[in-house]
Amino acid sequence: MTLDIMIPFYGDPDMLRATVRSVQAQTDPDWRLTVVDDGYPDPTVAEWFGALGDQRVSYLRNEVNLGANKNYEKCIAIAQQRDVVILGADDLMLPEYVAVVSAARAAHPEAAVIQPGVKVIDEHGTEVRTLVDETKKRLYQPRLSGRTAMGGEDLARSLLRGNWLYFPALCFDVAKIREIGFRPGLHVVQDLQLVLDLLMRGETLVYDPTVCFAYRRHSGSDSSWRALDGTRFDEERRFFLTAADELEALGWSRAARAARVHASSRLHALTYLPAAVRRRRPDAVRTLLRHGLGGLPGSLVPRHRAS
Repeated sequence: MTLDIMIPFYGDPDMLRATVRSVQAQTDPDWRLTVVDDGYPDPTVAEWFGALGDQRVSYLRNEVNLGANKNYEKCIAIAQQRDVVILGADDLMLPEYVAVVSAARAAHPEAAVIQPGVKVIDEHGTEVRTLVDETKKRLYQPRLSGRTAMGGEDLARSLLRGNWLYFPALCFDVAKIREIGFRPGLHVVQDLQLVLDLLMRGETLVYDPTVCFAYRRHSGSDSSWRALDGTRFDEERRFFLTAADELEALGWSRAARAARVHASSRLHALTYLPAAVRRRRPDAVRTLLRHGLGGLPGSLVPRHRAS
């Protein structure tokens, strides 16, 4: 299979160049790369691609800034192959990535999503073990020794207990995600919502534990800033309550219960409390407490009521 690799870009040009080089270093050459620049104000980006001299790599620049979600949607819309990866502009594909997901696709042609094994790196490219990622790995990620297809309520419940997926590493059947698209109004959990929508339609996900992707986690990410000011968790709370209602209507009561409890999301919010207090952000403290403790027995904050 030829893999469409799309990079929606607005960020650090040096990290983008490293990402592109990681794609060029793939052992399986059956790929094409398209970078969609969302108007980043640095002319050297276009100049670098103009001098790259690799016909497998295309560079497009949006006439106006679309924003992250709209640029993701554009990447999906212009993909030409069956399978697409929306690669982060600061993440790295290890040399076997295309080979691993191609083998998974050959073994499971019906799958809507393929998740390969991932390691986490910091802004310097050093492998790190963060609390968030170690929790994903040890508590929520399935303990599988080989490639496995999953779906239905069991997978939905697993992801709602703790989202162990890494969106930039996912390989999607583009026709299936075009039918669904990103739900409007989501900026942090749009990836989990997309996968959940696929599962509720009866689609499957294939997990291959072979580590072939490096996900970069650093404090400058959009989700980190949203977490620090609390808006991330406002969005997450709305998402989980809506998901619980939809899953209950589908008859997936165990998954609905996991959505209502959303324990890992609550714990994640509480880890940001010390930073919010140090920055003297009482609004963020209230938001974090409401998400972390709201609705629990004996909670110190009022239970959230859906509007």
